[in-house]
Amino acid sequence: MSAHPCVGILGGGQLARMLVLSGASLGLRFRIMDTVADACAGQVAPLQVGDYRDEAALAEFAAQVDVATFDFENVPAAGAEWLAARVPVFPNPGALAVAQDRLAEKTLFGELGIPVPAFAAVATRDELERALDQVGVPCILKTRRLGYDGKGQFRIRSRDDAAAAWEALGPQAQGVGLIVEAFVPFDRELSVVAVRGRDGEFRTWPLTANWHVDGVLSTSLAPAPQVDAALAQTAVDYARRLAGRLDYVGVFALELFCREGELLANEMAPRVHNSGHWTIEGAETSQFENHLRAVLGLPLGSTAMRGHACMLNWIGKMPDARAVLEQPGGHWHDYGKQPRAGRKVGHATLRADTPQALAQALEQVGHALGRQAQVAPPLQALHPL
Repeated sequence: MSAHPCVGILGGGQLARMLVLSGASLGLRFRIMDTVADACAGQVAPLQVGDYRDEAALAEFAAQVDVATFDFENVPAAGAEWLAARVPVFPNPGALAVAQDRLAEKTLFGELGIPVPAFAAVATRDELERALDQVGVPCILKTRRLGYDGKGQFRIRSRDDAAAAWEALGPQAQGVGLIVEAFVPFDRELSVVAVRGRDGEFRTWPLTANWHVDGVLSTSLAPAPQVDAALAQTAVDYARRLAGRLDYVGVFALELFCREGELLANEMAPRVHNSGHWTIEGAETSQFENHLRAVLGLPLGSTAMRGHACMLNWIGKMPDARAVLEQPGGHWHDYGKQPRAGRKVGHATLRADTPQALAQALEQVGHALGRQAQVAPPLQALHPL
């Protein structure tokens, strides 16, 4: 590998953009491949437009990179496998394939002794009725593939919703399959963001508490307050089991429900993750730099925290940056995207040495931006400390 290796990234969204920015200090070069010409990572690195299933486009891409990774999990596994025969690809296509299929993912969790909500595969209307008998209601009907940020889901509150759920998602059953998952009345949502190197070295960042709105991450707080050492260690153990079984290389996130002190796995994201964005300013080594270190075979950096951090997602359009930037620990990230309803266009991170200082900064930012509802959950979590 050259002194300044070129990292290829399949997918040109904000995750690729932040990977590129974090790799500059390592002297890395990058090439992005995306299906659209206005992918925001193309603002910071050379962009090749092409279909992920086009072997000619993949061959052009492979010829110019030393190692490849991806910034979203819906890259066709077949394309990743074709590429892996020509250039090292991390995480490996097998790990990608498992994470793309909710049924395969839940089955793997069970094999590894990782608790999950009850689930059942669905391919027909009759199977949906049987799944409701098995799983019970309320529950959630989901596509097995291609769903993220609340997409491809229908909440079934009673048996009367079954027909509407099938009408909404049933046509997709033939192409990607469906799965019914029991609804979990969780106390809170947590995630463990982990990294595994080529040599098997494994590290995690502190457990993160997350809040969603309409299925999209709104706010993340780290370290997650009021988490005892045993619960945190359980989350780390689950992530370690997954990484080992999949021979995983790079960063991934394991999303978890916490219910009465028990952790239930929701899903795995085989990439750098939204709930780990706070690591850019809030950890000794960010998830983005450690992902690059891992895929290049470099030593992993420390995942220790720098105090306390809270990440606020900006959805649809960017607010005024001044309210965040005037804070001593305020950091602003604009992804360079055009505003659009439901679109992740940026985030902010507030970092402080103490929970009290972080709570004060959140209150000030929430008031200045009119985002009190968004900052209320982490404030309620911080105040008891």
